[in-house]
Amino acid sequence: MTEQITVDTVVQAEELARAAADRVGVRVRELSAVAEQNAAADLLCRVWRADSPDQLVNAGMLRALEHSGNYVVGAYRGRDLIGAAVGFFGSGHLHSHIAGVDPDRQSRGVGFALKQHQRAWSLARGIGEVCWTFDPLVRRNAHVNLHKLGATAVEYLPDFYGEMNDGINTGEATDRIYVRWELLSPAASAAARGEVREVDLAALRADGAAELLGRTERDAPAPPAAPPPMDGRVLLVAVPGDVEQLRFENREVAKLWRPAVRDAICGALEAGYRITGMSRDGWYVLEDKS
Repeated sequence: MTEQITVDTVVQAEELARAAADRVGVRVRELSAVAEQNAAADLLCRVWRADSPDQLVNAGMLRALEHSGNYVVGAYRGRDLIGAAVGFFGSGHLHSHIAGVDPDRQSRGVGFALKQHQRAWSLARGIGEVCWTFDPLVRRNAHVNLHKLGATAVEYLPDFYGEMNDGINTGEATDRIYVRWELLSPAASAAARGEVREVDLAALRADGAAELLGRTERDAPAPPAAPPPMDGRVLLVAVPGDVEQLRFENREVAKLWRPAVRDAICGALEAGYRITGMSRDGWYVLEDKS
């Protein structure tokens, strides 16, 4: 059961958020000026390789969201805006709609600092849960969400947004995994302290884990010849090593992954399994809920 929000838990979350920002040399703060909101819209446009912020979230919408008390923040290194995150209130939770870091500064802890600020900001307002979606094919995001943040995958949503025309999603079905981040859960609290639970893939295989979907040397999906039995064993589902690079290098192979992963994961979920992790090298772990 999630711990109750208290003054002490809020203070601790704020301290951990400041420490995360300090480690990467950034300041994370709310964006209240129009010029800052324009800069955030432009940054997100670059991250998603979109032609216009209107394809994502424009400065006018950021202005309205911030003014009405929602979550609109930026991460600054010196005077440079290098990250931004936007969220709005849902029913009993904050929905984290979009977050991005300058492509030249990704994988350096800035995204983690943004999310820890979001955690502290939400707790300070009595909100104990943040939810969002992510593309199940993006291995890096799956690992961050499920392990570095301690969120829980709760639903697979086929083609959730329909057709999108930003630079990253153009021509792709927009399947998403919906995650729930219970901010004071043991997993989220441990992750905020830097304690990351990793998947031991070798141990799972040694214990009899079965592959629902494999991966070839060409980074293509390679399902087994026969479906593995749904007998309670841990199941493994592969994703590409780097789907964004694969889309650039071999679009036809990249397009094979969406239906393959969808069929494997949705089939397992319907059989009573749940997603419990993602290995660093790109294998979803699914365990029987019974």
